[in-house]
Amino acid sequence: MTVAAPRQVSTPDGGNMALRIAAELPFLRRYARALTGNQDSGDRYAAATLEALVSDRSLLAVADDPKIALFAAFHAVWSTTGAPVTTEGADSSLEAQAQSHLARLTANTREALLLRTIEEFGYAEIGQIMRIGPEDAEELVAIAYREMAEGIRGKVMVIEDEPLIALDIRNTVSDMGHAVTGIARTRDQAVTLGRETPPDLILADIQLADNSSGIDAVNDLLADMPDVPVIFITAFPDRLLTGERPEPAFLITKPFAPEQVRSAVSQAMFFASTATLTG
Repeated sequence: MTVAAPRQVSTPDGGNMALRIAAELPFLRRYARALTGNQDSGDRYAAATLEALVSDRSLLAVADDPKIALFAAFHAVWSTTGAPVTTEGADSSLEAQAQSHLARLTANTREALLLRTIEEFGYAEIGQIMRIGPEDAEELVAIAYREMAEGIRGKVMVIEDEPLIALDIRNTVSDMGHAVTGIARTRDQAVTLGRETPPDLILADIQLADNSSGIDAVNDLLADMPDVPVIFITAFPDRLLTGERPEPAFLITKPFAPEQVRSAVSQAMFFASTATLTG
């Protein structure tokens, strides 16, 4: 699904809010996908947010920063629908289990955690977006970490050609209680490792040591194990945020902080499938 940029909306300062919001739209789509665990669902919420902005200009008055205004509008839509989590109509028993687990989490904790760690908003900004106080936002993030710590443990495979980055990822994942099956630096190594020791989660860069593609490596592996969730960690997020092809639900931009990896890993473990990428 392609999400169109909003129609032009003039701002009091003479700027073009539509263009400023359009620049932030890929990040909203990333956030929405991580929140829902699915590209199509995330894009539907992003599209509904743009429709809400066009019909109700007052949503733009929440903040001077267009990114905060955009995310606040999203949360107005998200809250109106009750931030739905349901096991009805789940595509598989694994997805149903993931949704059931999510339903037991404290309300608004995942939203606050993703806003903090993946989108890197401050607590005051999260408060503006979610219409709560900064202290409440900080507490929601703390609760999320505690509840996520009780989540699933599994085998994690790392595809990364930079030794120091690979070590940081391995240490972060191991500290969470997961077992790292190994680190692959090329597409061929990744495919071999993944088939020898099938992982429960894959963390992958997209540009590898021999100029091979991490996207191709992931697609090779997902052909054999389509239910394995994937997190891409890359310095080139624009290659995966085009809106023109299937995109990963979880995407971290380099350079990254360890808490971003912890958050994404915890979130991804709740969802059982990742659409195969092409290209």
